[in-house]
Amino acid sequence: LKEENAILRSKINKLQILSETQADNMRKLEKKLEENKIKEEKEARDLEAMVQHVEQNLQLMTKRAVKAENSTAKLRQENALLQAELRNSKLESEALRAGQAGLAAAKQNAEVALQHLLRVTASSRASIRQLLSGAESLQLVADLLKSIDRISEVSEDGQ
Repeated sequence: LKEENAILRSKINKLQILSETQADNMRKLEKKLEENKIKEEKEARDLEAMVQHVEQNLQLMTKRAVKAENSTAKLRQENALLQAELRNSKLESEALRAGQAGLAAAKQNAEVALQHLLRVTASSRASIRQLLSGAESLQLVADLLKSIDRISEVSEDGQ
Protein backbone atom coordinates (compact mmCIF):
# COMPACT_ATOMS: atom_id res chain seq x y z
CA LEU A 1 0.00 0.00 0.00
CA LYS A 2 2.88 2.35 0.82
CA GLU A 3 4.48 1.50 -2.46
CA GLU A 4 1.26 2.21 -4.31
CA ASN A 5 0.90 5.52 -2.42
CA ALA A 6 4.46 6.47 -3.37
CA ILE A 7 3.74 5.65 -7.03
CA LEU A 8 0.52 7.68 -6.96
CA ARG A 9 2.28 10.62 -5.26
CA SER A 10 4.98 10.47 -7.89
CA LYS A 11 2.34 10.51 -10.61
CA ILE A 12 0.55 13.42 -8.88
CA ASN A 13 3.83 15.37 -8.72
CA LYS A 14 4.49 14.68 -12.38
CA LEU A 15 0.94 15.74 -13.28
CA GLN A 16 1.29 18.92 -11.20
CA ILE A 17 4.57 19.76 -12.95
CA LEU A 18 2.95 19.04 -16.32
CA SER A 19 -0.07 21.15 -15.35
CA GLU A 20 2.17 24.06 -14.30
CA THR A 21 4.15 23.78 -17.54
CA GLN A 22 0.96 23.77 -19.57
CA ALA A 23 -0.38 26.74 -17.58
CA ASP A 24 2.86 28.64 -18.28
CA ASN A 25 2.60 27.78 -21.97
CA MET A 26 -1.04 28.87 -21.99
CA ARG A 27 -0.15 32.22 -20.33
CA LYS A 28 2.62 32.77 -22.88
CA LEU A 29 0.27 31.96 -25.74
CA GLU A 30 -2.43 34.24 -24.33
CA LYS A 31 0.13 37.06 -24.02
CA LYS A 32 1.33 36.45 -27.56
CA LEU A 33 -2.29 36.38 -28.79
CA GLU A 34 -2.98 39.72 -27.08
CA GLU A 35 0.17 41.22 -28.61
CA ASN A 36 -0.90 39.98 -32.04
CA LYS A 37 -4.39 41.45 -31.56
CA ILE A 38 -2.90 44.83 -30.64
CA LYS A 39 -0.52 44.66 -33.60
CA GLU A 40 -3.35 43.75 -36.01
CA GLU A 41 -5.55 46.55 -34.65
CA LYS A 42 -2.73 49.06 -35.18
CA GLU A 43 -2.11 47.76 -38.70
CA ALA A 44 -5.84 47.97 -39.44
CA ARG A 45 -5.96 51.58 -38.18
CA ASP A 46 -2.87 52.47 -40.21
CA LEU A 47 -4.32 50.82 -43.32
CA GLU A 48 -7.65 52.59 -42.81
CA ALA A 49 -5.86 55.93 -42.45
CA MET A 50 -3.90 55.22 -45.65
CA VAL A 51 -7.09 54.27 -47.50
CA GLN A 52 -8.78 57.49 -46.34
CA HIS A 53 -5.79 59.52 -47.45
CA VAL A 54 -5.81 57.82 -50.85
CA GLU A 55 -9.56 58.39 -51.16
CA GLN A 56 -9.10 62.09 -50.39
CA ASN A 57 -6.34 62.33 -52.98
CA LEU A 58 -8.54 60.51 -55.47
CA GLN A 59 -11.39 62.95 -54.86
CA LEU A 60 -9.07 65.92 -55.31
CA MET A 61 -7.63 64.50 -58.51
CA THR A 62 -11.11 63.72 -59.80
CA LYS A 63 -12.15 67.33 -59.15
CA ARG A 64 -9.04 68.55 -60.95
CA ALA A 65 -9.73 66.25 -63.89
CA VAL A 66 -13.36 67.44 -64.12
CA LYS A 67 -12.22 71.05 -63.96
CA ALA A 68 -9.64 70.41 -66.67
CA GLU A 69 -12.25 68.69 -68.85
CA ASN A 70 -14.64 71.62 -68.43
CA SER A 71 -11.86 74.05 -69.24
CA THR A 72 -10.93 72.03 -72.31
CA ALA A 73 -14.55 71.99 -73.49
CA LYS A 74 -14.80 75.77 -73.09
CA LEU A 75 -11.54 76.28 -74.92
CA ARG A 76 -12.69 74.01 -77.73
CA GLN A 77 -15.87 76.07 -78.08
CA GLU A 78 -13.88 79.28 -78.11
CA ASN A 79 -11.50 77.72 -80.61
CA ALA A 80 -14.41 76.79 -82.87
CA LEU A 81 -15.80 80.33 -82.63
CA LEU A 82 -12.43 81.81 -83.45
CA GLN A 83 -11.99 79.45 -86.37
CA ALA A 84 -15.40 80.54 -87.68
CA GLU A 85 -14.34 84.14 -87.18
CA LEU A 86 -11.12 83.41 -89.02
CA ARG A 87 -13.03 81.82 -91.92
CA ASN A 88 -15.32 84.85 -92.05
CA SER A 89 -12.31 87.13 -91.98
CA LYS A 90 -10.70 85.17 -94.78
CA LEU A 91 -13.91 85.35 -96.84
CA GLU A 92 -14.13 89.04 -96.15
CA SER A 93 -10.49 89.42 -97.07
CA GLU A 94 -11.04 87.61 -100.35
CA ALA A 95 -14.07 89.74 -101.13
CA LEU A 96 -12.11 92.88 -100.38
CA ARG A 97 -9.22 91.68 -102.47
CA ALA A 98 -11.59 91.09 -105.35
CA GLY A 99 -12.93 94.60 -104.98
CA GLN A 100 -9.47 96.02 -104.17
CA ALA A 101 -11.05 97.99 -101.36
CA GLY A 102 -10.16 97.78 -97.68
CA LEU A 103 -7.39 95.22 -98.17
CA ALA A 104 -5.35 96.53 -95.28
CA ALA A 105 -8.35 96.38 -92.88
CA ALA A 106 -9.15 92.80 -93.84
CA LYS A 107 -5.54 91.77 -93.36
CA GLN A 108 -5.53 93.37 -89.96
CA ASN A 109 -8.80 91.60 -89.01
CA ALA A 110 -7.40 88.30 -90.22
CA GLU A 111 -4.19 88.89 -88.25
CA VAL A 112 -6.14 89.70 -85.08
CA ALA A 113 -8.28 86.61 -85.53
CA LEU A 114 -5.17 84.55 -86.19
CA GLN A 115 -3.53 85.84 -83.00
CA HIS A 116 -6.67 84.98 -81.02
CA LEU A 117 -6.73 81.56 -82.59
CA LEU A 118 -3.07 80.94 -81.79
CA ARG A 119 -3.58 81.99 -78.15
CA VAL A 120 -6.62 79.75 -77.77
CA THR A 121 -4.79 76.87 -79.43
CA ALA A 122 -1.85 77.22 -77.02
CA SER A 123 -4.21 77.45 -74.07
CA SER A 124 -6.13 74.40 -75.31
CA ARG A 125 -2.92 72.39 -75.55
CA ALA A 126 -1.96 73.36 -71.99
CA SER A 127 -5.38 72.27 -70.72
CA ILE A 128 -5.15 68.98 -72.59
CA ARG A 129 -1.70 68.37 -71.03
CA GLN A 130 -3.17 69.14 -67.61
CA LEU A 131 -6.02 66.72 -68.28
CA LEU A 132 -3.55 64.01 -69.28
CA SER A 133 -1.54 64.69 -66.12
CA GLY A 134 -4.71 64.31 -64.05
CA ALA A 135 -5.48 61.03 -65.80
CA GLU A 136 -1.97 59.75 -65.03
CA SER A 137 -2.43 60.73 -61.38
CA LEU A 138 -5.73 58.84 -61.27
CA GLN A 139 -3.99 55.79 -62.75
CA LEU A 140 -1.31 56.06 -60.04
CA VAL A 141 -4.00 56.13 -57.33
CA ALA A 142 -5.71 53.12 -58.92
CA ASP A 143 -2.39 51.23 -58.89
CA LEU A 144 -1.87 52.21 -55.24
CA LEU A 145 -5.33 50.89 -54.35
CA LYS A 146 -4.48 47.61 -56.12
CA SER A 147 -1.29 47.41 -54.05
CA ILE A 148 -3.27 47.94 -50.85
CA ASP A 149 -5.53 45.02 -51.84
CA ARG A 150 -2.46 42.86 -52.39
CA ILE A 151 -1.04 43.88 -48.98
CA SER A 152 -4.36 42.93 -47.36
CA GLU A 153 -4.29 39.54 -49.08
CA VAL A 154 -0.71 38.90 -47.97
CA SER A 155 -1.62 39.84 -44.35
CA GLU A 156 -4.57 37.45 -44.40
CA ASP A 157 -2.42 34.65 -45.86
CA GLY A 158 0.22 35.22 -43.18
CA GLN A 159 -2.24 34.66 -40.33
